[in-house]
Amino acid sequence: MFWSRARSVIGLDITTSSIKLIELTQSGRSYRVECYSAEPSPPNSINEKTIVDAEAVGEAVRRAIKRAATNTEDVAIAINGDAAITKVIQMPSNLGDNELESQVEIQADQYIPFPMEEVSYDFQVMGENANDPDMMDVLLVATRTENVDQRRAAVEAAGLKARVVDVEAFALENACNLMTHQMPESGMDHLVAVVDFGASSTTFSVLQDLRVIYTRDFNFGGQQLTEEIMRVYGLSLEDAGRAKKEGGLPSNYQPEVLDPFVDDMTQQVSRSLQFFLASGGGREQPDQILVCGGCANIPGVADLISSKVGIPTEVGDPLGQMKISSKAKSQGVTHDSTALLTACGLALRSFD
Repeated sequence: MFWSRARSVIGLDITTSSIKLIELTQSGRSYRVECYSAEPSPPNSINEKTIVDAEAVGEAVRRAIKRAATNTEDVAIAINGDAAITKVIQMPSNLGDNELESQVEIQADQYIPFPMEEVSYDFQVMGENANDPDMMDVLLVATRTENVDQRRAAVEAAGLKARVVDVEAFALENACNLMTHQMPESGMDHLVAVVDFGASSTTFSVLQDLRVIYTRDFNFGGQQLTEEIMRVYGLSLEDAGRAKKEGGLPSNYQPEVLDPFVDDMTQQVSRSLQFFLASGGGREQPDQILVCGGCANIPGVADLISSKVGIPTEVGDPLGQMKISSKAKSQGVTHDSTALLTACGLALRSFD
C-alpha cells in the first residue's frame, strides 16, 4: 500500500509540561504513525501556556525531532483557546473570493477588541445560513499576533517552519474523528463528551455529530497528583513524576494519594456536565464520555467516572485504528496515545 507523505506536517503540541510531536501518513481512509517523540518542557520556559523562553523551548523541540528521526521540517502548532476569538458572521452568498476577503476584514474590526495591526486572523466559509439562503456563515478566528509569534519563534529556534497555526479546540475536534470507532453509531446523531486531562489544565468538550458545540477549560490536571506525591513522600518534582508513571511508591499511595485525586477527577467531570446542561435550553446528557490525557491511564478511572455520573465512559484512543511504525513504537507512542489528541489533530492538517 502507498502511504502518502505529500505536504506532510508534524503535529507539534507545546504545553507547560511536555512537547509532543507526531507525524502521520495516509492511505485511503487509513492512517499510520510514522514517527513520534516527547520531551519534558524546560523549567520556567512556559507560563500558563505563554512561551517565555523561545530558545529553550526550541532546543527541546530540536531534541524531540532528533529522537523521532524525521526529516520533515514543516509543523502545525496551536494557540490555546483562551487566546483566540471566534465568531460566526454572515456574508452574502454571491461574493467572490476577493470581495469576501475585503468584507471579512471590514467586519472583523467590529468583533476584535484590539487594533487590527496587532492581530492575526483568518476565516473559513462554513456553508449556507440556515435562516437565509442568500447568506452564508463564515467562521472568523483571530488572536493577537504576539501569541502566534511566540510559538513561531520557538519552532524557528529548532530549525523548523510553522506552516499551520491552529487553535487547540479545532485540533481537538479534528482528532475526535479518529475515535469514532469508540462512539455509538460513529458519533452521528449522538452527544459525546470528551474530557482531555492535561498537566495543569483540562478541556471538557461536547460534540454533536462530531462537531464541538460546547467547550470549557478549567485548572485541574496531572500536575496536582505529582505535587501531592512530592509533598507526601518528600520527592523532587522529577522523581515524583517518574514514580507516578513507573510505580514503586509505598503501599499507602493508592488509598491516601491516588484515590482522593481520582475522586477529584470525577467531581470535575460531574461539575463540567452540570455547566454544560445549564449552558442552554434543551441541553441533554451526553450519551458517552471519552476520557483522554495522561490521567486517563490511571487504572479503572473510566469505570469510576461512569459510576459517578451515570454515563457510559471509555478511555479515548485516537491511535486505536492506526498502523504504527516500529520507530514510533520504540518511542512509546502506544502508551502515550491518550495524551495525543491535540498533536494528532494538528498532524491531520497534512491531509486538508
